[in-house]
Formats: sequence, C-alpha cells, structure tokens
Amino acid sequence: MTDANAAAFFDLDRTLISGSSAFYFGVAAWRNKMIPTADLLSDGAKAISFKLFGATDESSESVRDRILQAVQGQQQADLIALNEEIVPRILEKVRPESRSLVDMHHEAGRDCWIVSASPVEVVAPLAKALGMEGAIATTSEVVDGRYTGQLDGPFVYGEGKAEAIAKLAAERGYDLRLSFSYSDSASDLPMMEMVGHPVAVNADKPLATVAHQRGWPMVEFSRRTKQAVKTTTAISGGGALASATYALGRRHGRIHAQAIRGRQLLPWR
Repeated sequence: MTDANAAAFFDLDRTLISGSSAFYFGVAAWRNKMIPTADLLSDGAKAISFKLFGATDESSESVRDRILQAVQGQQQADLIALNEEIVPRILEKVRPESRSLVDMHHEAGRDCWIVSASPVEVVAPLAKALGMEGAIATTSEVVDGRYTGQLDGPFVYGEGKAEAIAKLAAERGYDLRLSFSYSDSASDLPMMEMVGHPVAVNADKPLATVAHQRGWPMVEFSRRTKQAVKTTTAISGGGALASATYALGRRHGRIHAQAIRGRQLLPWR
C-alpha cells in the first residue's frame, strides 16, 4: 500500500542525527574566521548540553541569534561553500535507523523532508545528500549577495515548524492525516500534533510524558547500552528497529483514525 499524497517529516538534531548540526556549522565558521574562538567554545559547551538534555526555547533562540550575528555582512556564497566541510561531518552523524526509515517511506510512496531551525543553506544540501525531497529550514535575509543579519521568514522552530509544514502540505497536496513526523523534543509538539502518525525518537522528558499520555510510539535510536522500542520488546539492529518504528507509527495512525470515525458515528446525546 502506498500513500502518494502523504509525507514524512524529520526533525534534524537528536532525531535524524545525533547531536547538534549548529555545532558543525560553528566549527566551519570558526575555521573560516567568521566567528571568534570564544563563541566556538561557548557553542561547544551548548552542543554537549543539547546532546545530553535536549534544547530549551531559550537556548534555541540563542543559537538563532548567534548564527544571524555570525553571518551578518558575509557573502552568501561563502557560507554555501562551507557545505563541503559541514555536510560530510553531519552525514557521519545520521542515525542508521533514520536512513532506513527514509528508505521505507520512499518505498511506500511518501516524500521525506527535514524540518529544522538550522540554516537552509546547510540543511537543504544534507537533505539532497540523503535522497530526500527537500528541507524546511530557517532562511536569512540576503541583500546584494550579503546577509543582513535578519530573518527572511519565520524561525522554523515550535509553531514555526507547524506553519511551514502546513504551507508545504497545501502546496503539494499532502494529506497530513496520512503523514508521519519524528522528533525528540516537546518543542516540536505543534509539528507532531498535526499529523496522523507522530513518533517520539529519543524523547526529552516533556515529550515522553505527552507521548505516554497520548499513546504515541516512543523509540530509542543508537544508544550504546541498548536499542529498545519502549512500546514493545527490545529489538537490536538499525534496520529491524526502523521497521518496528515504522510499524508502530502506522498502527498508532490506524487506531487514531478508527477512534475519530467512532466518535463521528456516535449519536448525539
């Protein structure tokens, strides 16, 4: 069975990849003298904290402001040139389970998109390298080939992700009730609530609480100690775990749809 009018939306940091893509951008920018060493060290500390504990709204907005400040006045072509260094490093961090999920969604006829607050100049080439349809990411304003230090559109974070997905779905005719979303963070609840098949991946505590309450599938990818599908028995191997994740997402979507139909058939009291 195929869902040609559906899509799968993947958060990037700590979901599709381990760690923070912004850190790799920071390293490349530092090597090319776009940011000072002090900022790099600060970003490194934040990346470690993010990998262990996830992001807060405050830290994500701080990264946004730091990136906008770093690129202000820079040539857009120079930032794009950094992809030769950045994209291979991020590709190394792509989880094998995530790659398998992308393949399975493509086999089912669904388009696959990265949805990230990171700069579109970095995320779009990454999506292309993974064979995905594209990226929904943060865009900075460019005038005469140089960044102004201002956003050119919404910050693709929280409600901003949901708004961007809704716009893309309208343009491409995606049925969000048949679509999937994957994320690690409660900040992505707007994105997850708008699809029929939400799946929590390496969830932070707030998202794990919501997922448990709502019966959403919760999975752990690429843990050194074990790999487990929390709603089923332990499974090892990236491909097997990805298959189980996919199946759980479809099962949740079917149950959710049946519940909605059941409520619609109930007589008024």
